[in-house]
Amino acid sequence: MRFFPYQLAPVQASEYAKQYDPLFAVITLLTIFFTVAVMSVVIFFAIKYKAGSKADRSRPEHENLRLEIAWSLPPLMLGLVIFAWGATLFVQQRRPPANALNIFVIGKQWMWHIQHPNGVREMNELHVPEGVPVKLTMISQDVIHAFYIPQFRIQYMVVPGRYTYEWFTATKPGRYYLFCAQHCGTQHSEMGGYVYVMSQPEYAAWLEHGGSTPSPTIQTMAQKGEELYTQYNCTNCHGPADTERAPSLVGIYNRPVKVDNGSVVTADDNYLRESIVNPYAHIVQGYTNTMPQYTSGAKGQLSEEQLQQMVEYIRSLTPGTLPAKGSPSSTPSNAGLPTGEIPQRLPATAATKPATAGTSQSAGAKI
Repeated sequence: MRFFPYQLAPVQASEYAKQYDPLFAVITLLTIFFTVAVMSVVIFFAIKYKAGSKADRSRPEHENLRLEIAWSLPPLMLGLVIFAWGATLFVQQRRPPANALNIFVIGKQWMWHIQHPNGVREMNELHVPEGVPVKLTMISQDVIHAFYIPQFRIQYMVVPGRYTYEWFTATKPGRYYLFCAQHCGTQHSEMGGYVYVMSQPEYAAWLEHGGSTPSPTIQTMAQKGEELYTQYNCTNCHGPADTERAPSLVGIYNRPVKVDNGSVVTADDNYLRESIVNPYAHIVQGYTNTMPQYTSGAKGQLSEEQLQQMVEYIRSLTPGTLPAKGSPSSTPSNAGLPTGEIPQRLPATAATKPATAGTSQSAGAKI
């Protein structure tokens, strides 16, 4: 938004920016209008009725219904219109499209760690395709952060212990600023980076070559999650079908699950993560608390990055993808990748590495 010769707002580089700016402009103009109107009336009456003035004070009016309606009803209607307009945009921004490209973000003191579904990783940089809805699944490893891209007009809290989300569709190729908008410690001002919007062919080629720092072998997040799934012996209990020891995780993502207190919860990202780090919070009805608890964080058994990988692997499980115990892996190389034009261009990834030897713990029946 430019008012010659000054730049009044960052460039509009997303679809949401084009919807947000008119609302912001209307609120700003209404604020200026009512501020000037009220202050003008205050100054007028202060001068007219100042001490010693010759203003007529003999017949003061104590009420005037028409005047009260005139200064109450129009602002009320304007407030309701602004509320409905803003609420509509807010609800729209909280509902990412089902086909959005899912990118994972971890906030740390003081950097942004980003993972793409095909395994490409970035630090304080985010590459996205132009014209494709992008969903950011975000979590903090330590304190509260906020992922803010001014040119996209998006910002949302990144908190420890649960996933939060925001989404956008970039409309203009280029490089844009990325900030943490929540004071998060002594180096908060240094917690920034850049977002690079690329054409869809350029983005596909960037992914194919392993990102900005190419690697000879790239594993998808789902493949890395499968290694962890095997390493921690999750297959001992969670197999292709429900057993007496534990329910199956095949097809569980976003499915309603009845838990031991009789309530029904949705097996979304936050539920799956909590099922790993706090398996006794919501035990599936018919099972007991036999699953071991895995600590999270920088000093825990599983880092937030590894938890995201395990959740992504569980999300990818559909009938036929989870082998029986002792069978070879059947996880597809593109598991966890979104559908549509960009995924079709994604490269085939390297075969999954042999899983690390399992621990002595056995999984139980939480999820």
